[in-house]
Amino acid sequence: MKTFNLPDLGEGLPDAEIVEWLVAEGDTVKVDDPIVSMETAKAVVEVPSPYAGKVAKFHGQAGDVIKTGAPLVEFDTGEGAGEDAGEDKAADKEQAEPESSEQKLEPQAVEPADDDVGQTGDERADTGTVVGNVTTSDEVVKQSHSSVGGVKVTPAVRALARKLKVDLADAEATGPEGVVTSSDVRKAAEQGPTRKQAPEKPESRPAERPQPKREAPAKAEAPSGEWEPIRGTRRTMARAMSESHARVVATTIMDDADIHAWQHGEDITVRLLRSLWAGAQAEPGLNAWYDDEQNVRMVHKGMHVGMAVDTADGLFVARLKDVHSSDRQQMREEINRLRDNVKSRSIPPEDLKDYTIMLSNFGVFAGRYATPIVNPPCVAIVAAGVLRHEVVPVLGGMEAHRTLPLSLTFDHRVCTGGEAARFLKAMIQDLQKSQ
Repeated sequence: MKTFNLPDLGEGLPDAEIVEWLVAEGDTVKVDDPIVSMETAKAVVEVPSPYAGKVAKFHGQAGDVIKTGAPLVEFDTGEGAGEDAGEDKAADKEQAEPESSEQKLEPQAVEPADDDVGQTGDERADTGTVVGNVTTSDEVVKQSHSSVGGVKVTPAVRALARKLKVDLADAEATGPEGVVTSSDVRKAAEQGPTRKQAPEKPESRPAERPQPKREAPAKAEAPSGEWEPIRGTRRTMARAMSESHARVVATTIMDDADIHAWQHGEDITVRLLRSLWAGAQAEPGLNAWYDDEQNVRMVHKGMHVGMAVDTADGLFVARLKDVHSSDRQQMREEINRLRDNVKSRSIPPEDLKDYTIMLSNFGVFAGRYATPIVNPPCVAIVAAGVLRHEVVPVLGGMEAHRTLPLSLTFDHRVCTGGEAARFLKAMIQDLQKSQ
C-alpha cells in the first residue's frame, strides 16, 4: 500500500481544493493517468497518478481542502511491505516537501481593476486588457480534457459547472470535437435545467366553509442568506489581506495628473505603466521588497508590475514583466497575453509571483481616490481612479481639462513621506507629457 501526499502544485500555496475525482475507489490506473482535479487560488489542474495499481482509498471528497503534503489518496500496487516500506515512506516524505524553500504564498490583488480607468468617449475602447469585465467567447483553451458521464470537458469548465450548479449533461457542447466550453455552461445556467418534472396534480378536496381571516402573529425575520465557505481565489485573497494588515505600516498620498495634452486614442494602461518606471527612476526605493523578519530590503534594478485582475472568482495579481525595458507595443502584447490566461483560468505560476510594485485601475467602475493594500514583500501600490474634467486657470482664463486621480500607498517603515511624494511627482510629470 502506498500513500500519495498532495504535492506542491508549483505555485507555493499551502493547500488546494478537490474539484472532482476522475477515478473511483477500486479503479486500476497507470502511471501519469489523471486521477483528480484540484483548484488552487490560481488555477484548476489535473493531478496525475505517481503509481500504477488499484485506487484503494480517497482522503477527501469534492469540496474538501487538502493541505500540501497531507495524504490525498492510497494505492494498492501489489508490492510487498518488506524492504520497500522504508523506501515508500521516504518517497512520500520527499513528495510532501515543497520543490523550493524560496516559494512563498502569492497574495492576491486587493482592488478591482481595469485598464480603461474610467475612460471617456475620447479614448479608444481598451478591451484588450486583463482586468475588469473580461470578454467571453466560445474559444476552447487547448488543454487536456476528460470525459465525465460521456461529456468532454476541461478541468476549469468542470469547476465552473460545479460552482454554477449546472449538470454538464444539460450543456450543449459547441467547442471543437464536442468539448463543452465555459460559455456553454453559463448558457445552461441562465436557461435552467432542461429536464422538468411533471406538475403535481391537485388533490380533490370537499368544499370547505370559508373561515374569517386572522392576522398571523408577528415573527422575527430570519436571515435571508446562507453561510457558504470561502474557497479558492477568495480564500487566498482573505489570507493575503490578513497578512498585509499584520505586516505593513501603510500610508497613502493622493494627487491628480492633468492629461489634457494626451493624443486621441492614448493607451491609458501603457501610460500608467511607463509612469511607474519614471517614478522608480526618481525614487528607486518604492520599487523594492522588504523582509520584515530579517529587516532587509531589496531595491530592484528592473520593474515587474503586479496588475490587479478582477474576476467573478476573486482577485488575481498577474505579473507584467520587464516594464523597464519594454516599448508600448511589447507592453500591450504582454497585457493581452495575461488577459487570455485569465480568461481561460490557466495562468502559469511564473506569471503570479515576483512582481516588484503593484498597479490597480479601479477607476473603470467608480471612485476618485482609494487606499489600496500593499502585498508584502512589495512596499508600494498605485491606484488610478475615474477620469474626470476639472476647471483649471489658463492664461487668465478658465479651461476644462481631463485629470487622472492617483493614490499611492507605501510601507512607511521602508519609505519616507518625501520619497513617496517625489515618486508620485515623477509619475505625474510623465503622465502630463503629450506622448
